[in-house]
Amino acid sequence: MQTNLLRTDLFAQTQAPQQTSSTLFKTSLNAYSFNRALNGDLKGKELTFFELLDYCAEQGFDGIDPTGYFFPGYPNVPADKYINDFKRRAFLLGIGISGTGVRNNFASPDKNQRTADVQHIKEWIEVSAQLGAPVMRVFAGKESEGYTWDEVADWMVEDLQICVEHAQKYGVLIGIQNHGDFLKTSAQVLKIIERVNSEWFGTIVDTGYFLEADPYEELAAVAPYAVNWQVKEKVDGQAFKVDVDLKRVVQIAKESGYRGYLPIETLSKKSDLDYDPKTHAAELLKALNAAIQEVA
Repeated sequence: MQTNLLRTDLFAQTQAPQQTSSTLFKTSLNAYSFNRALNGDLKGKELTFFELLDYCAEQGFDGIDPTGYFFPGYPNVPADKYINDFKRRAFLLGIGISGTGVRNNFASPDKNQRTADVQHIKEWIEVSAQLGAPVMRVFAGKESEGYTWDEVADWMVEDLQICVEHAQKYGVLIGIQNHGDFLKTSAQVLKIIERVNSEWFGTIVDTGYFLEADPYEELAAVAPYAVNWQVKEKVDGQAFKVDVDLKRVVQIAKESGYRGYLPIETLSKKSDLDYDPKTHAAELLKALNAAIQEVA
């Protein structure tokens, strides 16, 4: 368990006891909250990436997580001009870049697919650095039938280590997200973190996808290794029934020693044609700010 102790110590060293409530955490909007609007699936509510920046400024977000999927031409990397124009617009609006993310599947038994995903992540690590995003989010991937958990973990760790080595060269941290797929529990997340064994690797704490035990106990277990978060409205995945306790989430983040962005991500049911991401995101931001003030 030496690795865990080292990572806990590293996070502890970054804490600033004199921090006030206004600097304890920053808020951010994960662009996936506007997935359907950005993809043109919400009739009359379509949105461009640049208009989303304007929305963040209007609502008072500190940052944005411009998910890779929404850049023109994804999975190909965007043109330098687009990246630079986006970065300049964010700067002029006072919006920080809290992180970004891509799609990948390191649980696949297909070595060629995983090799392609490693290359994809490497390319987007360089995009992250160009954006000024300190963290890039990756996934574990869907479970593969016919293989034990440990077998999949072996090749997953190998692929992640290659990505992390490349990320370190560009000053970008890699965060793996619990997403209800291969990584279902905090114990599984911690096993991967310990085996990758790098201060440039941690977890993206998804508040909505620890479904097999008390979600808050699971969040508290992985929080000391967080490099970023995704704060959602619900804690029961796609069931959309159980509201998140934001005060408890913020308290867990604070007690873990985490300092930085708490990005929110709102989700909609595919059948919800009246879903308005602008309203949902604004409401969740207001509630998160209240929780931050109360806890801090």
